[in-house]
Amino acid sequence: QVQLVESGGGLVQAGGSLRLSCVASGRTFITYAMAWFRQAPGEGRKFVAAISWNGGTTDYADSVKGRFTVSRDNAKNTVFLQMNSLKTDDTAVYYCARGSSSYYSPGLSMDSWGKGTLVTVSS
Repeated sequence: QVQLVESGGGLVQAGGSLRLSCVASGRTFITYAMAWFRQAPGEGRKFVAAISWNGGTTDYADSVKGRFTVSRDNAKNTVFLQMNSLKTDDTAVYYCARGSSSYYSPGLSMDSWGKGTLVTVSS
């Protein structure tokens, strides 16, 4: 099983930017789709963005399209989430997850999760 460690969270003002990183252990990182989810206080975990094994395909939740960009560096076993034009509604714990397939599709099961990194957006 792969271990995922997120970093890059913090406190930022509305309109600002943050870049999250997720480093994966193990050699099988390159063959799997990766995704970001988030959980706001009092809410369930929700999909944010995903990227295919080779970075050729990306998917985004409607709420973040045009503001967030997911990317990956397979040589460094790392997936990123660049978050721009942040809103107070983006406040949440952000989780990195590994998909059970090379390409993401809605409902794809995630077989490994990180512990999350907190993003707080102030008004």
